[in-house]
Amino acid sequence: MNITVAGVKKEVADGLTVAQLIIDEKVETPIYVTVSINDDFISNDSFETTVLKEGDSVEFLYFMGGGR
Repeated sequence: MNITVAGVKKEVADGLTVAQLIIDEKVETPIYVTVSINDDFISNDSFETTVLKEGDSVEFLYFMGGGR
């Protein structure tokens, strides 16, 4: 099936979970990543059970703190 990951179209296996996509994409510090699918945020607790569908658009986001 075809999905878009960080703006890049990719062909992936049917039944791919968010957790497996994080591994496949070699996401650095996956414990701190926030994932959105089609602009909806997915809770970290559901990465293992959220299955991607044809045409999904996935973004990996890191929220940074700091400043004054």
